[in-house]
Amino acid sequence: MMQERVFLSSPHMGGNEEKYVKEAFDTNWIAPLGKNVNEFEKQIREYTGVNASCATGSGTGAIHLALDLVGVGRDDIVFCSSLTFVASANPIVYLGAKPVFIDSDLDSWNMDPKALKRAFEKYSAMNQLPKAVVIVNLYGQSAKMDELKAICDEYGVPIVEDAAESLGAEYQGKMSGTFGKFGIFSFNGNKIITTSGGGMLVSDDEEAIKHALKKATQARDNAPHYQHSELGYNYRLSNISAGIGRGQMEVLDLRVSQKREIFDRYADGFKDIKAIEMMPELPNSKHNRWLSAAVINPELTDVTYSDIMAALNEHNIESRPVWKPMHLQPFFEECDFISEADGIDHSNYLFDHGICLPSDTKMTKEVQDKVIEVIKGLF
Repeated sequence: MMQERVFLSSPHMGGNEEKYVKEAFDTNWIAPLGKNVNEFEKQIREYTGVNASCATGSGTGAIHLALDLVGVGRDDIVFCSSLTFVASANPIVYLGAKPVFIDSDLDSWNMDPKALKRAFEKYSAMNQLPKAVVIVNLYGQSAKMDELKAICDEYGVPIVEDAAESLGAEYQGKMSGTFGKFGIFSFNGNKIITTSGGGMLVSDDEEAIKHALKKATQARDNAPHYQHSELGYNYRLSNISAGIGRGQMEVLDLRVSQKREIFDRYADGFKDIKAIEMMPELPNSKHNRWLSAAVINPELTDVTYSDIMAALNEHNIESRPVWKPMHLQPFFEECDFISEADGIDHSNYLFDHGICLPSDTKMTKEVQDKVIEVIKGLF
């Protein structure tokens, strides 16, 4: 039994976060604006290569803003990855729209281009093209953005790229979060870098981000009194949280490197167990390996992910199942789900047999060796 709990992925400070937070206190900039917010937004722009950015109180808020800005409204259709956290789908419902969930492929665990094509063909025939497509980059891996974008472009539908988990990842030499009309990052407590809670909306469309900034601050018009000509939200990030983000950005590349090393140690540790299939990495891409995930192949073993979770928990080690797909959630049970062919459900397969292993960058090699030893003991 480990004396201290081994976490899945906990915050890991780099050193300068406290300095920037103190600066906010010393200058009395505690509000959701100030130097830290401006600098944090600038760091994200420079790191990803986008033209414009808007720091938000959460990644969910950033998705909501993006969908609002592309014109999603009541009774519209929005295609969305099914294998994801609920925050990818909830903002669709906030706007009164209807999600249609798209299956994953087993190469990337992300939206399947064949399933997306099939969804477009189905809804185009019903004269119900979606207003947007929310494409998720799961666990730090970019989806097949070239294929998916080509399909969306063919139908003239904008992409909202949910890169909440994939800051620092790359696809074909381009940074994750930069392929869609809008990209979204999350800085929740367990993400690869954190601001405690927070998010970022990015785009190459500077006018759109200006509009986002207005909407995120209650859509106040440029007038000496409080005047509002459109619906707004209270979605801006605080200057305190942004100070944490500034310090975290200074160690982002190190965290990606550490996460990838953790994954490689698992892959090496399990190389002789054919039933453990580590999450693949797409060719010409760089997975940030935010979480080290694997599938336990049911055709090669009777050991289940639940068995592994129970064994790890006995040693005070945290692990988790893969996200439960949205089309299997009680709240979304009436929503349409489309895969590459009838009877195929890759998302459900990954949920039924997938596991996320401890991926904490503060975890020592000795602790990770213990995790590997416990799992290998089951086989």
